[in-house]
Amino acid sequence: MEPRRPATKVPLTASQLTRSQWLFAFALVTSLFFTWGFAYGLLDVLNAHFQQIFGINKTKSTLLQLAYFGAYVVWSPFAGMFMNRFGYKAGIHLGLLLYSLGAVFFWPSAKFAKYGGFVGCTFVIGCGLATLEVAANSYIAVLGSPKHAAARLNFSQGFQGVASFAGPLIASRWFFLGKNANSLDTVQWVYLAVSGLGVVLNILFYFCHLPEIEEEYILQQLPELEGPDAKPESFWKQYRCLFGFVAQTAYVGAQVGVASMAVNFMSEQGIGIDKSRASQLFSFCQMTFTLGRFVGVLILNFVDPALLLTIYGFACCTFTLGVALATGKAGVGCLFGLFFFESICYPCIFTLGTKGLGVHTKQGSGLIVMGVGGGAWYPPAQASVGDRISSRRSYLVPLSGYIAMTIYALGMVVDQTKKNGFRFRTVDEFDQQKRQVALEVVEHESDEKKSNETGVVEEVKDKRD
Repeated sequence: MEPRRPATKVPLTASQLTRSQWLFAFALVTSLFFTWGFAYGLLDVLNAHFQQIFGINKTKSTLLQLAYFGAYVVWSPFAGMFMNRFGYKAGIHLGLLLYSLGAVFFWPSAKFAKYGGFVGCTFVIGCGLATLEVAANSYIAVLGSPKHAAARLNFSQGFQGVASFAGPLIASRWFFLGKNANSLDTVQWVYLAVSGLGVVLNILFYFCHLPEIEEEYILQQLPELEGPDAKPESFWKQYRCLFGFVAQTAYVGAQVGVASMAVNFMSEQGIGIDKSRASQLFSFCQMTFTLGRFVGVLILNFVDPALLLTIYGFACCTFTLGVALATGKAGVGCLFGLFFFESICYPCIFTLGTKGLGVHTKQGSGLIVMGVGGGAWYPPAQASVGDRISSRRSYLVPLSGYIAMTIYALGMVVDQTKKNGFRFRTVDEFDQQKRQVALEVVEHESDEKKSNETGVVEEVKDKRD
């Protein structure tokens, strides 16, 4: 009698969750998008505020962006490895801890008016948010059918947009008006509140059940159907992910550059917009971005993500040119149009780049999130052009990022067309692959059966002869 083997723990998949479990997990992780949207929204306004407080130029003020997005380059790989070993929930706790620590140290930086302290704290906040992005983006992407992954991620990140316009709205009221225009007092209290929010969320996640979804288990079913000896390809052959990293780096760099110069751009248009009003208009730009996210959710339920990303990419290129070349109210209008068409780009690049990675999903997620580091390089380059020429002409710099993103999206459409024909509507590729593999297995079994039957008939004939 053979000894009984120990029972193997079958990983939990999204389809095994009850409706209430799924909704709770989705809502809990979506709350994280609001957290870093608020921090990011404040960051762009602080650029203009610090120029006035510390008497620094536009280029030096973008050290905040360099620290924030540079943290993604440095920290994202470690975040991916940490979650690969300890799971999503542990990664979320680590991210919220770093986020709260970075925010609380804004208080001494403001108290002693040290710009370097703000840059250092921003780096720590960036490390925390990089960890949260690796966890939340990949968790939402695998929390259901791959067909609607882009729509789900757009919906969740829509709440990031809600928070990102709340930041500039607060800043326009408390940072730039009256005595606050030359003071850091309000900055310290706002960031103490941000730190408190991180602590509260960390406590909630500790006491709440967050199921650990194992996307590898679902995607490994394909090679298991193909045969016991089948092995996944090397991660370095996952070209859609590798090129997705390049596209994400270029896109995020362009997006961050556009936002970091928005207040300066609008206040320099010569149409009576001061920095307080420009900050308020910037919050309206973020509202437009958020509206675009939720509109994108509806469209992505029907239109293929790669195709829609291509269309939006061309629109981003067009409106960026409009901002750089148009004057007065026309330039400001083009800026609003640009914010609308940026809306779906990040989630679509993420889901296209991580789709079908199987055992490489967490590693691929870390790489795509690392692409957020593009936000560290574009703002200084754009601000340098702004200092030397004008804020308006500086918008030619992010145009290169939108072009790179559009080339990636167009390449994905061409690749899909070569493999499965052109498609306008979104489809569940994973389900199609499973059906194809199952069909091949049935055909193989049928061929074997026919071969066996032929062999029996020939054997009977030989006996008769």
